[in-house]
Amino acid sequence: MQLNLTDQHVAVFGSSAGIGRAIAQAFAAEGCRVRGFDRAPAADAPFATTIGDVASLAQVEAFAATFATVDHVVFSVGVGSGKFGFPFWNVAPGDWARVLEINLIGAVNVAHAFAPKLIARRAGSVLLLASVAGQMGSQSDPPYSSAKAGLINFMQCAAKDLAPHGIRVNALSPGMVQTALNESVWAAAQRLLPAAERQTYAAWAEAKIRKVSPLGRWQTPEECAAMAVFLASDLARNITGQTLNVDGGQVMHS
Repeated sequence: MQLNLTDQHVAVFGSSAGIGRAIAQAFAAEGCRVRGFDRAPAADAPFATTIGDVASLAQVEAFAATFATVDHVVFSVGVGSGKFGFPFWNVAPGDWARVLEINLIGAVNVAHAFAPKLIARRAGSVLLLASVAGQMGSQSDPPYSSAKAGLINFMQCAAKDLAPHGIRVNALSPGMVQTALNESVWAAAQRLLPAAERQTYAAWAEAKIRKVSPLGRWQTPEECAAMAVFLASDLARNITGQTLNVDGGQVMHS
């Protein structure tokens, strides 16, 4: 399959680890000119990384200003509250602000900073990494779930606004992926249990996958990256305003 992405310019936020790193590497493998943005540098990455915070509009705008042109923008950023939110009052209102600031306002900052460059070209795409949690009221971490739900809604607004300029905007929702964020959900849940009832991460994840995923297996960063690259290609030229799930059927099952 020819994706014809060679030499296109791609900005990837959250490029140093997990799904974001896999996405950046997948674009680089397609011959794209990739530049990353993250809170920490990526080890041995085949692309340059700018260190910054997506919650800072000034820092995001400064990064955008370094692009003479840009074809695709990917926001692959996600943080949780670090607490297990079932019931929701386990997470204090004060624990919500930073989660919303990074997961939702961070995406808004990125869209604001790069929209003028994409509009000037009258082409390109924006991909926002959401989550299945944002589609089904996940009780594991209500601040994270709510932020990702807001992100999906913002994606739809942006898709409508940018469509007349030839720019497509979509969201990608991973399911169960082995990342630091996924492991933090396990850790938060275990802290609430008596020592005798605690599980290893592997045992907890295996049980959860059996419960929530009809396909009964992990999703991988590479599978998410393959979808991200496809959505940037001309093969997806009529896909905009959509939330694509790479989740083993989890949303369907819920």
